[in-house]
Amino acid sequence: MVISIQKIILSIVCMTGLSISTSTTHAASIQQCATAALLIGKKQVGQVSYFAESCKKAWDMQSIQMNFSYTQDIPEWAFKRAATHFLKKNIPDFKETSPLNQITQLYKPVKNGDLYTLSYVHSSHTLTLLLNQKTLGHLQNDHANQYFKIWLGSQPFNAKLKQQLLN
Repeated sequence: MVISIQKIILSIVCMTGLSISTSTTHAASIQQCATAALLIGKKQVGQVSYFAESCKKAWDMQSIQMNFSYTQDIPEWAFKRAATHFLKKNIPDFKETSPLNQITQLYKPVKNGDLYTLSYVHSSHTLTLLLNQKTLGHLQNDHANQYFKIWLGSQPFNAKLKQQLLN
């Protein structure tokens, strides 16, 4: 019995190690493609950096990441309201019950110096939201990358920002 428990624990440790190396490999496989000013109206509130496996490949066909570095305080409700608004504009038949809202509900207020990271791993269809390198949550769903349509969709948060990040 003791030997069986040891084998189980060893197996779990080995699988955990494999899982860690897989995510490390993902992090090393993306490259920074562009950085642009994050504007609300005419006011700059931070910077956005876009990362992808290939800067020339379509964003929705690969693993990508966006980093949002803030220079202004922004309340939680502003993130949630904007995310919901642009998801509705960019995703046909978007509903409040959409799994994408699981990510929207994770937003917290930010202050000068805070960093939001939104990353998507294409192979596992996993979207992760981090605030100051602390994971707020994950969404594993076949359509999880559609969350990026807030910034990269046909009716984005800011068309100039989209152009600067993708061109």
